[in-house]
Amino acid sequence: MPRTALTPTEARGSVAAAPVVKAKSAPLRAMEKLGLRRDIDIALHVPLRYEDETRLIAIAELHDGVTAQVEGVVQRCEIQLRNRRQLLVTLADDAGDTLLLRFLHFYPSHQKTLAEGRRVRVRGEARGGFFGLEMVHPSFKAIDGDVPLATSLTPVYPTSASLPQAYLRRAVASALNRVDLSENVPAELLPPGITTLRDALRWLHHPPADAALAALEDRSHPAWQRLKFEELLAQQLSQLQAKCERAQQCAPRFRVTAGGLQDKLLTALPFSLTGAQRRVAEEIAADLQRARPDSGRGAQTSVPMHRLLQGDVGSGKTVVAALAAAIAIHNGWQCALMAPTEILADQHFRKLVDWLEPLGITTAWLTGSRKGRGRREMLERVASGEAGLVVGTHAVIQDDVQFAKLGLAIVDEQHRFGVAQRLALRSKLERHALEPHLLMMSATPIPRTLAMTMYADLDISTIDELPPGRTPIVTKLFADGKREAVVARIRDEVAHGKQVYWVCPLIEESAEGDATLIKNDTRSSKRPFGERPDLQNVIDTHQKLTEALPGVGVGLLHGRMKAADKAAMMARFTVGELSVLVATTVIEVGVDVPNASLMVIEHAERFGLSQLHQLRGRVGRGSVASVCVLLYAAPLSDTGKARLKAMAETTDGFEIARRDLAIRGPGEFLGARQSGAALLRFADLNDDLHLLHAARAAAEVMLKAHPDAAERQVLRWLGSKADYLKA
Repeated sequence: MPRTALTPTEARGSVAAAPVVKAKSAPLRAMEKLGLRRDIDIALHVPLRYEDETRLIAIAELHDGVTAQVEGVVQRCEIQLRNRRQLLVTLADDAGDTLLLRFLHFYPSHQKTLAEGRRVRVRGEARGGFFGLEMVHPSFKAIDGDVPLATSLTPVYPTSASLPQAYLRRAVASALNRVDLSENVPAELLPPGITTLRDALRWLHHPPADAALAALEDRSHPAWQRLKFEELLAQQLSQLQAKCERAQQCAPRFRVTAGGLQDKLLTALPFSLTGAQRRVAEEIAADLQRARPDSGRGAQTSVPMHRLLQGDVGSGKTVVAALAAAIAIHNGWQCALMAPTEILADQHFRKLVDWLEPLGITTAWLTGSRKGRGRREMLERVASGEAGLVVGTHAVIQDDVQFAKLGLAIVDEQHRFGVAQRLALRSKLERHALEPHLLMMSATPIPRTLAMTMYADLDISTIDELPPGRTPIVTKLFADGKREAVVARIRDEVAHGKQVYWVCPLIEESAEGDATLIKNDTRSSKRPFGERPDLQNVIDTHQKLTEALPGVGVGLLHGRMKAADKAAMMARFTVGELSVLVATTVIEVGVDVPNASLMVIEHAERFGLSQLHQLRGRVGRGSVASVCVLLYAAPLSDTGKARLKAMAETTDGFEIARRDLAIRGPGEFLGARQSGAALLRFADLNDDLHLLHAARAAAEVMLKAHPDAAERQVLRWLGSKADYLKA
């Protein structure tokens, strides 16, 4: 049996008894960091580009800007100390023509391989130098004897500094020989004209010398089409599997009765629902009351709802969530609503208290800032079931929060939460052997192609209608030099009794859901308002606006402030005590001040498109004509131009989302839903829609008729990453 403890003698230092653990080499560690742990992971690590080492040309045939391979004998190898230390090598081919090789960074091994008299093969881009053509930092290798040329294009892989291309090429070749690439997909389910997976990978790793580089680069070759289809199929299978697994689980079944809390709430509301709000509220109610008699527990249980409620900024998602909460509470269950920031949670709390407490519903408030006795009292209300509705931030899912009967979990701005956080909220009902219903909300509409892939496991409800009385927002672009004109516009708005937001850019988000402040500018804070650093500091901006707007109440709001101070500042702005609020992106979602008519976004080109749309949605929430000013610093990047152009051309959140997906790609767009699981490395949602439809159809057939093959396909492509889709 293996020994699990040291004897007293060994404990005193017997070297022979110590287990020997061989440290992993640097290349192996680098491969693991790239996620290359299994043979299939390595086999699917396809090249970024290719080098043509299948032919040689004479040095005399080289031209400026041409990348080619030449062979010759080193005539001279010397280190020169001119402006900088560099290695200069003169190479002569068999015709006697010479080429200069220049290395600005080099090691002793370079000098050894490129020693005078050595025959070497060199590949690089020829450039016109002072003394004729030269190659700077070409690839090279010594040629001893008759070394044949490559018979296929040489792959160049994504790698890191400690993982040489030669090592990675050997690892890929070895993995391709070992890995099981047997076909999982029945032939009749494959798109026409597609190759086998084994042939596709072998072709991509070692394309023949006559391969069309254009087909390799634009990924139109049948080998690329097979990889894309395989990837999309695995993704569709994992989504459908997750949906099928949830169909086997049980959630409490709610009954929607006439005269119940939801009807009382509808009667008490000071406004009427739009047609879209009524439609999605009915979709949610249908989920919550759908019985599953096959569950073995009679008609008391239901399939857990797993629905995404999406709608543009200001479309009225909160009242739909309140109606769902009323159904759960009317049936004797609790509802939890989790929001990513305290400001957003506070906005929800205030609205829901106003709507629900008059109906006799007790609401609990849980955030990270609530401490001591107040927190203990809230925890007792939640644990006893006295609190029918619990609103808060991440604090809702902490270990000491115990629900009596959690029947419905609502997650607002769901993309701002990680997988583990959503799973933790769903696990709060485990002791009842039930799953709570889950309603996720997003003010960033999901484009159709993304809904068909990353959200295929969800039922989606869409509020595609804004409440009446909303005035369209006019978006204007101003270069940074027009700041004084913007300040003049603020004076006019304030003079007419309106309120203004001024949002400053930030670098990164903190764990609390707010962004971290940019470091203070080192220059004098006394400079004129129009002279500014590359990134204007929020505190600096507040000071200058205060100076530029004498007699005007200018507030400051950012994530480093204490929660009580943030709440107090927001309350002052909400009631009109402050006319201007200088803020970070803490006001991105949930802030609702109908009197605010002007939004100024500093350095707008540094914000994401959906974030700009969210910020713009803080104005135009009443009947007042509203303007959003996007201040930008020239010159703009292509991405910056695309973002600002989209903002100026449309206020439609669905069109904004479509363009945002095209600019950023699905990985960034999804936020935390996949939590680092790179589920679409090869397929492009814009270009490969035909493959997506084929994969969807194949996935449905495989799950029913070939479940074992479906499981192998998911494991091959996703491994443990498939678990992320269950959140």
